[in-house]
Amino acid sequence: MARLVLLPLLSALLLATAITTSEAYSKTVKAPYQAHKPKKLTHLHFYFHDVVSGAKPTTAIVAVGPTTNTSASAFGMVVVIDDPLTVGPEITSEEVGRAQGMYAAADQNKIGLLMALNLVFTKGKFAGSTASLYGRNPVMSKVREMPIIAGTGAFRFGRGYAQARTFTFNTTSGNAVVEYNVYIWH
Repeated sequence: MARLVLLPLLSALLLATAITTSEAYSKTVKAPYQAHKPKKLTHLHFYFHDVVSGAKPTTAIVAVGPTTNTSASAFGMVVVIDDPLTVGPEITSEEVGRAQGMYAAADQNKIGLLMALNLVFTKGKFAGSTASLYGRNPVMSKVREMPIIAGTGAFRFGRGYAQARTFTFNTTSGNAVVEYNVYIWH
């Protein structure tokens, strides 16, 4: 009889021990780098040059879907880019970095791009640092907002957002200049 009472008691004790010592789904940890204190907000302003035509295009179409050519939104087109980022809207103004990555026409009804790119800074105090942008770009909207989801170098653990405004778009060549205001907490 003592065994019958002891067995449930022992099982309950083992279960309670297992529950209290199991790993939690998440936990708060100290910053992995003592120097990292994400309290600074940096505003970056530059122009993004998407050159799709001419002798030195900065874009390459790498894939199209079966209906891309008949779609009003170019749905299914995937483009890889290495676009210059400059201080001013002229392509000849000082280059401060490159936008490297891809965008895809991901909306069947209107022009809406999925942007997945790194803003790679090559000049100034952020040279060698990157910011990763990933989000939806509804191209026909006056202002588009996309998230900054990560970064490296000065922007390690960075987060924030980018606002894009089309500065110029040439309907004949397809080339575009887009003004970017980027805000990053780091």
